[in-house]
Amino acid sequence: MSSGPGAASAPAPDPHDSPPTPGTPAARPARTSSMFSSLRVRNYRLFFLGQVVSNIGTWMQRIAQDWLVLSLTGSSTAVGITTALQFLPMLLFGLYGGVLVDRLRKRPALLVTQSAMALTAIALAVLTLTGHVQVWHVYVAAFAVGLATVVDNPARQSFVSELVGPGQLQNAVSLNSANFQSARLVGPAVAGLLITGVGTGYAFLFNGLSFIAPLTGLLLMRARELHTVERAPRGKGQLREGVRYVTGRPELIWPIVLVGFVGTFAFNFPVYLSAFADDVFHAGAGAYSMFNTLMAVGSVAGALLAARRGTARLRLLIVAAMAFGALEILAATTPALWMFALLMVPLGLFGMTVNVTTNTSIQMSTDPAMRGRVMALYMMVFLGGSPVGAPIVGWVTDTYGARVGLAAGGAVAAIAAAVIGLILARVGNLRLSVGWYGGHPRVRFVPREQGQLAPAA
Repeated sequence: MSSGPGAASAPAPDPHDSPPTPGTPAARPARTSSMFSSLRVRNYRLFFLGQVVSNIGTWMQRIAQDWLVLSLTGSSTAVGITTALQFLPMLLFGLYGGVLVDRLRKRPALLVTQSAMALTAIALAVLTLTGHVQVWHVYVAAFAVGLATVVDNPARQSFVSELVGPGQLQNAVSLNSANFQSARLVGPAVAGLLITGVGTGYAFLFNGLSFIAPLTGLLLMRARELHTVERAPRGKGQLREGVRYVTGRPELIWPIVLVGFVGTFAFNFPVYLSAFADDVFHAGAGAYSMFNTLMAVGSVAGALLAARRGTARLRLLIVAAMAFGALEILAATTPALWMFALLMVPLGLFGMTVNVTTNTSIQMSTDPAMRGRVMALYMMVFLGGSPVGAPIVGWVTDTYGARVGLAAGGAVAAIAAAVIGLILARVGNLRLSVGWYGGHPRVRFVPREQGQLAPAA
């Protein structure tokens, strides 16, 4: 997506398309030939199929964990504390996890982290099924999963590029998101049946056993077919080097700042949706599972649409984040359960668009040797913001009601997107252009020099 200096008739590149900068890859991969093209790669196919099973278990545990805490305490704040404890390790140690990932071989690291999460789920299942579970047990389990995630998350994110290579990276990242969100169609529904039928313990047990699938896939991969990158040697200052790398590139730092605001205040759905199901609509665990399932429908659609796109534009990220925030505000005002439920679909679509666009644009603009640290910083901000945001939105929800909590989260997302959009426009020397093109109104950012050209007459 570049043109030579002599291509005067070519359209000007979009400054919001995350252009390469010195030290980053010089060109973006071409548009993939099909929505599922990366599945032709055997190693990625094994990884993808293993994640299908594991992700279903992960969503089952998420639903069961939130509902168990709510049942034990009756408090949305306690649900927020559980979410905070699960993501607190990422906030505290995320950058160190990225440094480790850049030094380690990804596949052995994933074998260790996935095994640790499996054992944690099984331990929680035993406590719940024997009737000995207490809320502090759930807190400890959530924190233990968070510790494993410190290495597991950046390792999985950066391992995708080793599985498929740069040419299929965007397609594979998008399919990973579709995989994870498709599991929301199955996981919450099965979790809801298990919770109401036989109890939460079986959801934890299924999640623990589900890790057999990704562990088997990792063991069956052909090491010679991996697109391995040179690992970073041990050395001083590598953490600071990663931070400097990101802060010196507007196409990296501002998307990370934006998803920080969105992840901290607007993505706290365990708090929001459980409160709407229990306190606003008085509909119980079935409604909570339905909300998550409908949001997953939109999320899958957003991920599959992303798999078809050839670029990950920051302009799209800004628009999607503003739409996401506006939809949350709208959902907060809906009087009926069915209206609230229907809004979960577009919320999922725009939320996933924010997620995939940020993830892909960052990976495609990052040098492979720095990818572990950059992705760790991204995940630390996106997921690690929950320890700050979850107790806050839980308190707001308990004190002022679920509607106020959700509306406040949406407002933060929309305002942050608008402000960062203006900052990116200023960095790119752009101005807002409003006009009519082909009989239709069109709003876009154009280079300031171009917009300042006055007509001859």
